[in-house]
Amino acid sequence: MRILSICVGLPQKVWSRGQTVLTSIYKSPVEGRVQVSRLNVEGDRQSDLSVHGGFDKAVYAYPSEHYPGWRQELGMEIPWGMFGENLTTEGLTEDTIHIGDRLRVGSVEFIVTQPRMPCFKLALRFGRQDIGKPFLQSRRTGFYLSVAQEGEIGAGDELEVLSRDEAGVTVSDIVGLYITKSPDPDLLRQASQVAALPETWRDHFRQQLERR
Repeated sequence: MRILSICVGLPQKVWSRGQTVLTSIYKSPVEGRVQVSRLNVEGDRQSDLSVHGGFDKAVYAYPSEHYPGWRQELGMEIPWGMFGENLTTEGLTEDTIHIGDRLRVGSVEFIVTQPRMPCFKLALRFGRQDIGKPFLQSRRTGFYLSVAQEGEIGAGDELEVLSRDEAGVTVSDIVGLYITKSPDPDLLRQASQVAALPETWRDHFRQQLERR
């Protein structure tokens, strides 16, 4: 398991739906080693902190394994960073990584916190208004990371799983609970108790349990 690319981007103004939008989804790979702080990767900055960034969404990772399928499905070339990810990974997918797993890359330690939910800026990046639904339904969402230990990383660094969360709830499980009309109550209960999952997610699942 390793990191194939580190991608960063600063906020920029683009024209969308008849108005100017500030977005940081346009990210490109960088060379050399970069610093990772509690809130972001060196050279990167989130635009809308109400939905991106913060301690629970400091870094966004996307599995390289999904790229070939998207290229074929969308019929277009897709370079690393196209999904707005900071880290393009190899060897981890949403089906194999758990919320709360602790990872190490270089001298940085991360904790997996939640899947990425698509917004209109993903459609803006791809120039396709129809990408949001298949992105979510495919469960190929990538995952956000909090930074447990600051440090330095570089493309090609080995990615090591230091510990697994005992609940064993995968990123894909969380997406499934979100998009399924009648989610498994046992899995809902389990997910609502995962400490690394942000409170907004846990509260959402608790409300679903109460309505059953």
